[in-house]
Amino acid sequence: MLFLVQLTKQAADPREGTLKKTSSTTLAQSNRDLEKAERPAGFDLREYLTSSNDKNQAAGIKHKNVGVVWEDLEVKVGGGLDSKFYVGTLATSTLYFFIGPFFSLWTLISGLLGLNKTRETKTILQKSSGALKPGEMCLVLGCPGAGCTTFLRTIANRREGYENINGKVLYSGIDASEMQKHYKGEVVYNQEDDIHIPTLTVSQTLRFALSTKTPGPDGRLPGISRENFDREIQDTFLRMLNISHTKNTLVGDEFVRGVSGGERKRVSIAEMNGHPGPRPVLGQFHKRIGCLDGTRLRAESPSNDRRPRPDDIHHSASESIYELFDKKPGLTSKASDTSPYPAKRLQTTLRDAPMRTNASLLQGRSKSDVPATPSALEKAFRQSRFGQENDAAVKEYKRYMEMEKGEQEAFRTAVAADKKRGVSKKSPYTLGFTGQVWALTKRQFQTRLQDRFQIYTSFTIALALAFVLGGAFYDQANNIVWGVHTRKRYLLRSPHDELGRLRQSTASTGPSALALANLIADLPFSSLRILLFNIVAFFRMFGLICFSFDSAMRLAVFFIPNFIAYSGFMIPVDSMKKALKWIYYVDPVSYAWQAAMENEFKRITLICDGSSVIPRNILSLVTKYPDQLSVNQVCTLFGSTEGSAVISGTEYLKAGFNLDPKNMWRRNLPVLIAFFVAFEIAQILALEYYPQYGFNTALSFFVHDTDETRRLNAEQEEKKARRSQIREKEQRRQVGHRFLEGKAASETGRPLTWERLNYHVPSTDGDGGQKRLLHDVYGFVKPGTLTALMGASGAGKTTCLDVLAQRKNIGVITGDILELHMRSKWMSTKGTATVREAMRFSAYLRQPANVSKEEKDAYVEEMIELLELQDLTEALVFSLNIEARKRLTIGVELASKPELLLFLDEPTSGLDAQSAWNLVRFLRKLADQGQAILCTIHQPSSLLFESFDRLLLLERGGETVYFGDIGPDSRVLRTYFAKHGAVCPGNVNPAEYMLEAIGAGVAPRVGDKDWKDVWLESAEYQAVRARDRLHQGRWSGEDRYATPFWYQLRLVSARNAVALWRSPEYIFTRIFVCTCISFFVSLSFLQLGNSVRELQFRVFAIFWVIVLPAMVMSQIEPMFIYNRRTFIRESSSRIYSPYVFAIGQVLGEIPYSILCALLYWVLMVFPIGFGDGAAGTNGTGFQLLIIIFMILFGVTLGQMVAALSPSVQIAVLFNPFLGLVLSTFCGVTIPYPQLLGFWRSWLYELNPYTRTLGAMVSTELHGLVINCKPDEWAIFNPPAGQTCGDWAQEFVSVAGGYIDNLNDTIACRYCQFRVGDEFYTPLNIDFGNRWRDAFILFSFFVFNLIVTIVASRFLRYAWR
Repeated sequence: MLFLVQLTKQAADPREGTLKKTSSTTLAQSNRDLEKAERPAGFDLREYLTSSNDKNQAAGIKHKNVGVVWEDLEVKVGGGLDSKFYVGTLATSTLYFFIGPFFSLWTLISGLLGLNKTRETKTILQKSSGALKPGEMCLVLGCPGAGCTTFLRTIANRREGYENINGKVLYSGIDASEMQKHYKGEVVYNQEDDIHIPTLTVSQTLRFALSTKTPGPDGRLPGISRENFDREIQDTFLRMLNISHTKNTLVGDEFVRGVSGGERKRVSIAEMNGHPGPRPVLGQFHKRIGCLDGTRLRAESPSNDRRPRPDDIHHSASESIYELFDKKPGLTSKASDTSPYPAKRLQTTLRDAPMRTNASLLQGRSKSDVPATPSALEKAFRQSRFGQENDAAVKEYKRYMEMEKGEQEAFRTAVAADKKRGVSKKSPYTLGFTGQVWALTKRQFQTRLQDRFQIYTSFTIALALAFVLGGAFYDQANNIVWGVHTRKRYLLRSPHDELGRLRQSTASTGPSALALANLIADLPFSSLRILLFNIVAFFRMFGLICFSFDSAMRLAVFFIPNFIAYSGFMIPVDSMKKALKWIYYVDPVSYAWQAAMENEFKRITLICDGSSVIPRNILSLVTKYPDQLSVNQVCTLFGSTEGSAVISGTEYLKAGFNLDPKNMWRRNLPVLIAFFVAFEIAQILALEYYPQYGFNTALSFFVHDTDETRRLNAEQEEKKARRSQIREKEQRRQVGHRFLEGKAASETGRPLTWERLNYHVPSTDGDGGQKRLLHDVYGFVKPGTLTALMGASGAGKTTCLDVLAQRKNIGVITGDILELHMRSKWMSTKGTATVREAMRFSAYLRQPANVSKEEKDAYVEEMIELLELQDLTEALVFSLNIEARKRLTIGVELASKPELLLFLDEPTSGLDAQSAWNLVRFLRKLADQGQAILCTIHQPSSLLFESFDRLLLLERGGETVYFGDIGPDSRVLRTYFAKHGAVCPGNVNPAEYMLEAIGAGVAPRVGDKDWKDVWLESAEYQAVRARDRLHQGRWSGEDRYATPFWYQLRLVSARNAVALWRSPEYIFTRIFVCTCISFFVSLSFLQLGNSVRELQFRVFAIFWVIVLPAMVMSQIEPMFIYNRRTFIRESSSRIYSPYVFAIGQVLGEIPYSILCALLYWVLMVFPIGFGDGAAGTNGTGFQLLIIIFMILFGVTLGQMVAALSPSVQIAVLFNPFLGLVLSTFCGVTIPYPQLLGFWRSWLYELNPYTRTLGAMVSTELHGLVINCKPDEWAIFNPPAGQTCGDWAQEFVSVAGGYIDNLNDTIACRYCQFRVGDEFYTPLNIDFGNRWRDAFILFSFFVFNLIVTIVASRFLRYAWR
């Protein structure tokens, strides 16, 4: 198997050090600290691998020794050399929606006719050739943007997202297409981001990976069961990667507290390996792993015993890591091949420089001694003897692959032996389909069971909803028409859950197996919820065939409203438009509703009395009619017979809906099962064959230039051209003077001091439910100094930085943090802003208000020049690569002109050696001018390390090992360690050696005493404790904002408006939802007349307005919570207040909400024919106002729910509950007279939907004259000798309606309503209260906004 992992460093996870840690040595004390675990004694990986290899050979198990050859490999993406990809806006998305189908049709036709032009492309990886034999490791070096990741992705056979890939890649003679088809599980790419299910433990994560890759009986030693094999391999990986102590700890992520960032990277390495063995590995696994740890991983990796080794990528490799690799090809900024030859020959072509590693030498030479341009470097290499030797090696190894098939056959045999019984030899999977389903089902169960809060919340809401709706429809009568109608409405109630999907990028399991696993895992949970509620609906398929939530929502909105409208309840079958009637027959909801109706009514008998009898007695007002149904009265219920008050439910169904209970089993249930199976098959096919890859991270998206940005970019280009003519040393001197002008040097300011700093967090595996992450940490940061915070992965570096920056809001912090008017800064950016906009936003809000806008803009341009971001000024942040984003986040902080204290979390991670040196050099200049800087740092070179003044070194458990000066050439630090028995050799990087000395890696510590104890007994520790703290005050944690409230609100609102405009999918989906619902509703109710049925249709059309908040909420909540995460990161810098954040979120939504309301109103009012009542056209204008208020209510309700919820998964659980409860108790679903007194007394009155329907229905129906159609008359015969008027006029005068033939003596025709007012008056609706109801609805909008603001202030759910 080829295993490709990214090694690029990046900022450590904020929760680094928050879990159980392994101590650096085996402690002799029996009462050792709880957060430390003993390292397994006597584990020798080389010995283990050697013995395992011997046993495998003795058992006849073949090795997977695969070499790789790439010849003239070239990668291209869409777009020309100077082309840019521009981000879409609402305008472009709307335009494409209308012209897109025609464009696609033209593309199809022109393609068939051969008229398509060749698409313009851009080469991002120039032609490159090389060979990697079994037993060799290859380190890919290059500056960010040079194509290192593209190269590795291509070698790892991850070819999606690129326009063209030319050249050949052979794996022991097997071409890329065959490798992808039959052996894709043997070539694995591990990306930079660690993607795991955060609620699974490390053990569960690895056991799942092993369960899908465990060899079959022919691939294991005799007598070794699968369980024992998996257990041994898992324990081996945990010990090899030194994470045995995390076995039962959650993996976690950015928002779920789990293992540290470095430990999570180790989990990724173990998971991708599947099981250790002789297999080729492509690796890039240095991200979040310390330099010493990375060295140990390579030195003791499975590849170190002449087995296939990793191909590795790094931007800033240390010398110790560099020396472990056999080959080191370098890539220039234009992705040209420069030096893919053995490392031992490197120094024969390039002379080394003092204090620089070979890795940085390849990246940072100047054009005075080597060819400086990418093309010149490539040409020099190809013309050198090393290039010629490389070409010869490629040809020789390629010829070897063609002639000698033994290696290839051994590989094929080994892969076949690994497969379980019954798995096809052509299948790329080790496990069969049923085995995959079982493994995924187990994982789904574990995931759901361990996310207990969501389980409790979902079941509580479902149970509450069942009780509320059950109470609302409690004891519905069988003897009146209201009981029949409410039963029908209840059977249509149906909440649904939004379900996600996890993409599979390896051959561990097939994507289709995930669909079945989700189904099986859902069954017990959904079944129990079914018992609590009754009906569950699945629309998971929409999510599988869409690349975004918004596109899935548009697809769902296209189907769901029509499914509901054409279920047979809202629009009777006979009243459906002929052109749309086919929807009823393909609608799964209609079959479900039919089955539910048949099941409910077949068992009941209806008694015709009360309001279903015409004419009848009405209290004491009318008493002349018989109390029992007589021959001179008529029952208006379907299925009634003359003279009989009893109607069977079966007859009611047949007469009213043409339904037969016999069809429940013979038609409806089979059809529903068929739909279910069809949807499940569609899911499987979608996952298996539909492309699942999404956004290509190799592309940057830009915004179009304005006159201002065009002018500024031209100035930047001029500066860049002038600077290239200045010698490097001269340039560095000028940079410092320009950007530090006006800063007064100060080394006598008040330092930030911390004493006895302890930090405990809640934990089930700690002592007394608490785990200690920091223990008695002392230190200080003086103005004018640069202090480094270092330690192994899990030592608590980022935790300590977070505590000092007051970013922690969980756990208990004890000790003293002392300062005097210090302002702390932290990095953050928003993804939809451009580079220049992000830096300007920071400068505008964080520099003092008395600094002019022009000065702030000029300073931002200087920062752009310093950080060399000139080519990316108009690029959007979300599309930047890691290196550019790192530079930007630093620029965002520097743009604020930090006054005294600056916190940085791994500022050099992800940067190449030269960029890291430039950045640290600039930080050094900032410190020299009086800035106090504290930063965590991984893998510093000797040169970088010497730039720091002091060091705070931590070991696992948050224990201090050293705090003090570093000194020139690290002399002070070397002296301290040498004094205690750890002498650093002169040719070793002291930053690496000190970590090795304290036992932070795999090797034992130096000395027989724990270094934390050495520190506590040292004179240096006593000196730190004895520092003068005079005139220092305790850190209050409060700080004023740099700018006033209204200025903050203006800028934040403007940024939100721009972000929404550049999020066309989000806004266009909102518009699509509103227009689509209104359009299809209007299409079903075109040009309504004035009959009784059409009166009801008018009410149904209005009723769809209250569906809008539910649709809007499901879209608003994810966006609000995403923006809240950005605010939480920015709030640590006190850049703007939480009140500004909440208000800004609403202000950004208002213009689009008004636009949506206007479109909905236009498509509703005119096609349906509203405005025929007494209110006229003025009434339709009032309807627009109500729709605007209603959409604004939905927006703020969604934001309120999101503000009160910790996550999107929790927030969406409340949507069905709120939607169903509000729509049920508004007085229409259950008519006001039939509402129980308990609900009528408070919930009905507090319901905003009550006000919406009351205002809109009364406006539309007031004064609307009703004319019954022939099939709507209630026909009865008066007693002999009486006319229709004589017999029924008394009833009509009280009950309303009219008799069409007053003077007839037979077949009296009674119409239920004369005017629309008679319909809504019994529902407690009054036309005179419509303005009152409108402003009560507006008050609900205001209430939601107030709650959102308060919740944003006090509930941030950032449990860090």
